[in-house]
Amino acid sequence: MDHASVAASSIPPVRTGPRNPGDAWVEGDHGRFWGRFGAAGVLAWDPAKGVLLQHRAVWSHNGGTWGLPGGALHEGEDAVSGALREAHEEAAVPAEHVDVLFTSVLDLGYWSYTTVVVKVLEPFEPVISDPESIELLWVPLPGVADKELHPGFGAAWPGLRERLA
Repeated sequence: MDHASVAASSIPPVRTGPRNPGDAWVEGDHGRFWGRFGAAGVLAWDPAKGVLLQHRAVWSHNGGTWGLPGGALHEGEDAVSGALREAHEEAAVPAEHVDVLFTSVLDLGYWSYTTVVVKVLEPFEPVISDPESIELLWVPLPGVADKELHPGFGAAWPGLRERLA
């Protein structure tokens, strides 16, 4: 990545248009988390390529780490719908070409994160479609743990990988 790209990835984007009420921090005994109504992300698994990882923009929470396309849920939105919406917005993951295998929920009482694990039925190339990503990359299962993972995803990965096997 060139110097200009790194510099641009360290500056939060200018917000335009109305903000969703779910786009807010919540705080509690376990820390501060993004998503007033919780958050969710997609772990897209293509048996031929591996899993789709998102290199998070430096300005974002735990920026510079690798995680999953996802984000804050909208009010009244279920986690699977929210995860698929966010993954489409951030990485062009086509909901119509994936099959939900299972979900995994981290529930802290005042906040939750749902990982929606999907199997890719029709191969696709991810597209960076917003400023939250530095890079999107298919990573073979054995190589995921070699990346500098977002702390939450890093903690969840061993269990998710085991369930994929």
